[in-house]
Amino acid sequence: MGRQGDSYSYPPRLLRADRAAAYLGMGTSTFLRMVSEGVLPKPKRIKGVVAWDRYSLDSCVDGIDDEANNTVERILRGG
Repeated sequence: MGRQGDSYSYPPRLLRADRAAAYLGMGTSTFLRMVSEGVLPKPKRIKGVVAWDRYSLDSCVDGIDDEANNTVERILRGG
């Protein structure tokens, strides 16, 4: 069987930064800033490959209390 390229019949478990950012609906630079600030999980490193676990991203997003901590005003303040 040949390689299927980027056409998967299932979503990939590990995502590079650009795809992880797109998965969460944000730009890569915003995603990486939020990772460095500890808002989003750190990547996995496997033999030089740096990628984010989709399940960890889901868990992180599931744990966000959007009512108390993520108001537009707070986000715009950067805090």
